[in-house]
Amino acid sequence: MAERFDRIWHNARLATMRADRPDLGEIEHGVIAARGGHIVYAGAAGDFPADADAIERTNCEGRWITPGLVDCHTHLVYGGNRAHEFELRLKGASYEEIARAGGGIVATVAATRKASEADLIASALPRLDALIGEGATTVEIKSGYGLDTETELRQLAAARSLGRQRRVAIRTSFLGAHALPLEADGNKDRYIDLVCNEMLPAVAKVGLADAVDAFMEGIAFSTEQTTRVFETAKGLGLPVKLHADQLSNLGGAALAARFSALSADHLEYTDEAGAAAMAKAGTVAVLLPGAFYFIRETQKPPVEAFRKHGVPMALATDCNPGSSPLTSLLLTMNMGATLFRMNVAECIAGITREGARALGVLDETGTLEAGKWCDLAIWDVERPAELVYRIGFNPLHRRVWRGQ
Repeated sequence: MAERFDRIWHNARLATMRADRPDLGEIEHGVIAARGGHIVYAGAAGDFPADADAIERTNCEGRWITPGLVDCHTHLVYGGNRAHEFELRLKGASYEEIARAGGGIVATVAATRKASEADLIASALPRLDALIGEGATTVEIKSGYGLDTETELRQLAAARSLGRQRRVAIRTSFLGAHALPLEADGNKDRYIDLVCNEMLPAVAKVGLADAVDAFMEGIAFSTEQTTRVFETAKGLGLPVKLHADQLSNLGGAALAARFSALSADHLEYTDEAGAAAMAKAGTVAVLLPGAFYFIRETQKPPVEAFRKHGVPMALATDCNPGSSPLTSLLLTMNMGATLFRMNVAECIAGITREGARALGVLDETGTLEAGKWCDLAIWDVERPAELVYRIGFNPLHRRVWRGQ
């Protein structure tokens, strides 16, 4: 009796992104079959049963299929915007100068604290829809614009609600250690006490976070303060990730590796020792060219060192109101290529397989292979390089999430 599937996509070219295949893991004459929202078969048409049956069959007419895209680093949920700071930067002010003058993250904190959960959802939906419209099927969203327990929980609840209002997988990260709120009166240690003793236990109790993040930098938190956050997170059974080495090298990459972090993100000032530590720990390097471009940085992340040591590299939008108001993974890939000199395979892997790895969900998504969620992006392109090459053009033909 012929095997029956829910859906079959045939006459397709596959970029499977499987790590056990070279480059993009291309299959020129490919088929994907799904049942129950999962991929049952993704491979060559010649190896697929000719008599297979399905409720629905789609002739892809030679189009390319990649895994659904993964944006593994966003700050999608926030109140207000910071267009005024953009104007200041155009007049010569630096990101650090604006932050020290009371702008930056704390300005968004004020707007976010005033916003209801419904307000946060309403303002975030257009940003999420832009990502979905380019093929995103998994999106990470951080808190970090509340800096008090009530607002941090509200941000995380809004993020989770987005996943119920749209057909997309949402992963949440608690980023209470993002900046120092004004009411802390400059006392970072006392604020970290609040993060560790009140915020993190509250977040863990209601199960609103999939991971814990922190910003380790001169304008944010020290090695010792970040270590306290990570130790608390680990004690609560939550994996960690880190905003590391963006503006200076404080050893963030090495600290992330010490805690077996899912990822270390930004990494412009990471040294070779940090890269080697990340490789040993299996920590993913998440590169954020949107922020590099927007705040006009000149220090590039050490891509060659990551290659040399075999550190997996992901790409993400870093969508946020102050340093990367970017909602395009396609443009992110182009920036990764043109600014950081990543190649086509690295760029596409960065927003599929390695993005999933950076979120700890590579066993669920990020490649086209049996057992994973049937999250697909079907493209009107002649070759996958077009996804990286074009600027301001969206060739998405169809997006499939959970097989539909």
